[in-house]
Amino acid sequence: MSFQIERGLFLLDFTDNHAILGVAVDAEIKDIRKRYLKIARRLHPDSAASETEAARQQASELLSKLVNPAWEKLSQERDRSEYMIMLKLKGQQGLRQQSELELGNLAKQLSTTANPDHFYATSLKDLASRQYEELDQMLEITAQLSELNLVYLMRKESTGELKTGEKKVLYTGSNIPDSGVGVRSSQASAPAPPPPRESQADQYYRRAESYVAKSNFAQATLELRDALQADPNNSRCHSLMGMIYLKQNQGTMAKIHFNKALQLDPEDPMAQQGKQQLEGAQNPASKGAGTAAKAKASPPKATSAKKDDKSGGGLFGLFGGKKK
Repeated sequence: MSFQIERGLFLLDFTDNHAILGVAVDAEIKDIRKRYLKIARRLHPDSAASETEAARQQASELLSKLVNPAWEKLSQERDRSEYMIMLKLKGQQGLRQQSELELGNLAKQLSTTANPDHFYATSLKDLASRQYEELDQMLEITAQLSELNLVYLMRKESTGELKTGEKKVLYTGSNIPDSGVGVRSSQASAPAPPPPRESQADQYYRRAESYVAKSNFAQATLELRDALQADPNNSRCHSLMGMIYLKQNQGTMAKIHFNKALQLDPEDPMAQQGKQQLEGAQNPASKGAGTAAKAKASPPKATSAKKDDKSGGGLFGLFGGKKK
């Protein structure tokens, strides 16, 4: 059975695990776990005993191929941290490609509403309540959820969302909202602004993002090197390069790029989070090195060991035998 979805974040070569589980992109792990358990009980073979064989088979495949993998990705702290970074990148990518996006009615309304947080929360709750009730509608509802997630991320990434009472409208090409969306006539009649032209570095960066999403770090690195050659002071490129090196356990190179990104933009969120992860990974090693240094700098014990143990044991045995 095919579970292919080609709308919302899925359209950007990204598996939207939040949409699969029907939770908000900023949901806490305890709420994600609660939602997962509810879905798992609904799809479990014992719960579907009264349904037809085809329905039980469909429920079983949804659970094993979509729901369980989504929960595994979001439940592991390291995987979730990397996933959330990619979510942010996809929000930025959506902003750059908004003229190419085709959205449903709910997503179009979210792109223009004056209160995106409330609209997003209530719309998501309504869709999630029906997501796994009629399994034949599950993919359609998940696609709508992913569209909401994408537009919500775009709204969060955009600047000046609500300035001096004016709404910043995120037009999406042919999907300019109709009169039923509730936008003032002066805004609805205004022509959609042309999308900003991508620089050469942005083009390289966008391709690098797609390679990172596919875990093709070697090709992503090549794209970012070209981007930095075109624009050496691009903090986003340095941040993403640092994350790639961090993913491959190349801490020194990761630190260089994170520091450069923060030098260019002290508020760069990806560089800040990456540097925190890097420092957290290095602390245990530093602690161990400090313990070893203290052991070396203990003259009384070293003298006693040399005097009492002539066989090369004791302290000399620990560091590899007698001193020559």
